[in-house]
Amino acid sequence: MITGELRQKVDRIWETFWTGGITNPLSVIEQFTYLLFIKGLDEAETRKENESVLLSLPFTGLFPSDKQHLRWSQFKLFDPQRMYDVVSNEVFPFIKTLHGDKDSAYAKYMGDAIFMIPTPNMLVRIVEGIDTIDMKDRDTNGDLYEYLLSKVATAGTNGQFRTPRHIIEMMVALMKPTPEDIICDPAAGSAGFLVAAGEYLRNHHADLFLVQGLKEHFNNHMFYGFDMDRTMLRIGAMNMLLHGVDNPNIEYRDSLNENNTDQDKYTLILANPPFKGSLDADAVAADLLRVTRTKKTELLFLALFLRMLKVGGRCASIVPDGVLFGNSTAHKDIRKEIVENHKLEAIISMPSGVFKPYAGVSTAIMIFTKTGAGGTDHVWFYDMKADGYSLDDKRNPIEANDIPDIIERFGNKGAELERKRTDKSFLVPIDEIRNNAYDLSINRYKETEYEEVQYEDPKVILASIKQLEDEIVEGLEELEALLG
Repeated sequence: MITGELRQKVDRIWETFWTGGITNPLSVIEQFTYLLFIKGLDEAETRKENESVLLSLPFTGLFPSDKQHLRWSQFKLFDPQRMYDVVSNEVFPFIKTLHGDKDSAYAKYMGDAIFMIPTPNMLVRIVEGIDTIDMKDRDTNGDLYEYLLSKVATAGTNGQFRTPRHIIEMMVALMKPTPEDIICDPAAGSAGFLVAAGEYLRNHHADLFLVQGLKEHFNNHMFYGFDMDRTMLRIGAMNMLLHGVDNPNIEYRDSLNENNTDQDKYTLILANPPFKGSLDADAVAADLLRVTRTKKTELLFLALFLRMLKVGGRCASIVPDGVLFGNSTAHKDIRKEIVENHKLEAIISMPSGVFKPYAGVSTAIMIFTKTGAGGTDHVWFYDMKADGYSLDDKRNPIEANDIPDIIERFGNKGAELERKRTDKSFLVPIDEIRNNAYDLSINRYKETEYEEVQYEDPKVILASIKQLEDEIVEGLEELEALLG
């Protein structure tokens, strides 16, 4: 987690942007991260220079000999006007052309970067603030970026909003990514799922970096993220780069459109697709409409996941509760498709406060494997009541947290067979789901234990009330006498 000291530094820099007239949180994050990136380039260059001296190896740096003044360590010493001229007129154009490969995430990220800081004095204050941030630790970079993203407290127009980090990390822990996986988020936003999958692999499969082929795969061919918001794409690409993925495949794409032809390509999809969108059927890929004839994005995305996954590929997606019990033909069709033709593994029902303050929707996590040949036998349901934070707009940390229990139980499904329907989790056989028109809402199957409460005889209760009333009247008369 971000330290108090680092949080204060970030808040001070944020305030400088704010008082200087840059008040859109996404614009602040963009400008902030461009400068973090420029600082990071110089630090990486310095590190390589020192290594080459130590090992007596030749070294060709990013910054040519006549461009040394474009390095952070150089221009941070300039007077305000010169610094401003160098950064706006030279550093920005220079870093845009650094990678000749126009397909790299770096080139896409920086291609339409615009320098927005309006005055030399404001730039000096921001550079001085960022200069005190130690960026040598990848975890610190990640925490810093996560804190910046937490300041984006506005939901997007298409129903996007930030998925809380602990929910993302739970989903990644449930899916257990492997070094061979090809991971995609077709509604990537700030790339939170891809970042968490990368961090999981670093923590659980650190030896992959010792195998050249796996390291190459991790940096170039493992992570794919698509979005239609260019600002979020730049922020997502930066998020991946700061978390040590050299060349993530983050790109502009309308995932539901005919132009997205990805089929049988990925082994793992992690996503929280937009809920509220309703699309023009003409703009939607025809093969998705064959699975579920609808304009609702939350149903179309499930059909898309099935198409994009390889056989044997797995998916964990957040869905609004309506997907689980909606009565329309389209709702039933997509549920039937997943249950009958693939392997539906789990439905984890989450409390409605999980996405506050952005939204108060009730959601669930749906986990399934693409088989093309059925395989659903029992579906595991979990009734999550707490996620470690209060379920109001403040979302303060609290003691109650079902997440460790969810991960443990999901990883040991054999023990779930004995559980009763009154427990937090239980298994439901496919025949029962079929008989309920593929309804996947937990309340359809959960049983509640009612405790019989013994009340006193009504006559006794009435007598008690009368006695209380007499005592009140007596007390009032005494009070009146005292005042008289």
